[in-house]
Amino acid sequence: MDWLNYLINIPSAVQAVIVVSIICAIGLALGKVRFFGISLGVAFVFFFGITMGSLGVEVDHNMLMYCEDFGLVLFVYTLGLHVGPNFFGSFRQEGMTLNLWSLAVIILGTVMAIVMTLPTGISMADMIGVLCGATTNTPALGAAQSALEHIGIGGGRAALATAVTYPLGVLGVIIAMLFLRKCFVKPADLKPKHTEDPDHTFIGQYLIVNPALEGKTIAEIARNTRAKFIISRIWRAHEVILPTANTILHINDSILVVTNKDEEGTLIMLFGNEMKKDWNKAKIDWNHIDSNVESRVIVLTKTGLNGKRLGSLRLRDTYGVNVSRVIRGDIKLLATDDLVLQYGDRLTLVGKPDAINNAENFLGNSVKTLNEPNIGSIFLGMVLGLALGSIPISLPGMQSPIHLGIAGGPIIMGIIVGALGPRLHFISYTTRSASLMLRKLGLALYLACLGLDAGKGFLDTVIRPEGLLWIGVGFALTVLPVVIIGLIALKTGKFDFGTICGIMCGSMANPMALSYANDSIKGDQASISYATVYPLGMFVRVIIAQILVMFFV
Repeated sequence: MDWLNYLINIPSAVQAVIVVSIICAIGLALGKVRFFGISLGVAFVFFFGITMGSLGVEVDHNMLMYCEDFGLVLFVYTLGLHVGPNFFGSFRQEGMTLNLWSLAVIILGTVMAIVMTLPTGISMADMIGVLCGATTNTPALGAAQSALEHIGIGGGRAALATAVTYPLGVLGVIIAMLFLRKCFVKPADLKPKHTEDPDHTFIGQYLIVNPALEGKTIAEIARNTRAKFIISRIWRAHEVILPTANTILHINDSILVVTNKDEEGTLIMLFGNEMKKDWNKAKIDWNHIDSNVESRVIVLTKTGLNGKRLGSLRLRDTYGVNVSRVIRGDIKLLATDDLVLQYGDRLTLVGKPDAINNAENFLGNSVKTLNEPNIGSIFLGMVLGLALGSIPISLPGMQSPIHLGIAGGPIIMGIIVGALGPRLHFISYTTRSASLMLRKLGLALYLACLGLDAGKGFLDTVIRPEGLLWIGVGFALTVLPVVIIGLIALKTGKFDFGTICGIMCGSMANPMALSYANDSIKGDQASISYATVYPLGMFVRVIIAQILVMFFV
């Protein structure tokens, strides 16, 4: 059985892979088991890792750190990539408000930590470590250790306090979410309050009765109105016309128009009578409306077209087809000339079959290519994120520069690539299944290694005289701020519970709690609000750790 002993007990790359894989596999399996109606999902990997570490299971330290850091970077970057397309829209709408709530959690926890040094007798140097563990913020611990060493105080005890309080810091946010949900959340609070309708378009049929339009071209009419619209078909007597910008309209023409939902009334005033037929039903066989006109959805898979404006492709002039709508994920967009196309967009083309075939060859429409995850761009994005995280940021009054770190840099770069990648001609498209798998894989690796490392010497530290005190204070610093601020935010009625959970998880830099929130609450509200508040929250906590050392140690 020497081969088995070699695989399990002899430190090597193979042993590290086997141990981490076992922790992930068993932790994920146990995470599906419900205890008192609650299952922790991927979060259980962390606690099984602590158990294994407490039992003396060890792997090579360098391999462990590599696996932990790689898992964290993979998770936060792909999370940023996932929420990026909706991030700036959400930030413009309520991003400032969300960050203010996050700052309220951070400030309350910091004030509590300062006040609790008096009755507990915990030194500020140790309390900073407790606070970093309670808020699961290792970048803040690194900044605090650097500041402590700068004034001649070692950071060893702060690191020890962080290690002891970290496990309950992770679990405390989940407990806080469970408490709020069981005691204060109503069924209506679980439904997103600020959901964006995925269909931005409206299809209507109008009979032209406005005499001012007689003899005018479509281009002339479009120039003289603020409304944006696409005319995909014209019925004139018994003739079906595929319009171009130079097509002349006449009284009694019946036109099929695609526009934005909020401009329906404007088009009634512009064209005249709106026909009563509902063209917005889910199932309409567009190809049976006119025998010589076809409507077909074509997928943009030519990489050279990524980031191009739709108008610059001149599809109407070159191929004789009209683009009525563009479907991006679940969102339906009006196909205006200034719309920036993205790899993976689905374009609804209207035209004669041969013309659509020619346009299809130009656009790509390779479904097989689309189903292949763009792994290369993910690795490149992570490299850029790590480079961003390593940039030193000097602030007035700080003895040493701060960094966004391996968590802050990649999530910001993921958001930038997800939101602005197409404009920079960067292929950021990743299939949904691949994105979800990469996020889960990264988080599982991170939690398995984090738990295994935290479990080493965990029991010995807990039974020390100050160990239980640190754990109790840390648990209070985790739970009380998020419960108090979360309850106030909930009572305002402005946010759904998913958004509040994202605020709590982001303000505490807790990806595991976010995973639990995503598993237990439908929709992406928690992920979006988490990504909105995480960068600023992490940055502020790093600064606060150094301020506490400067003024209170």
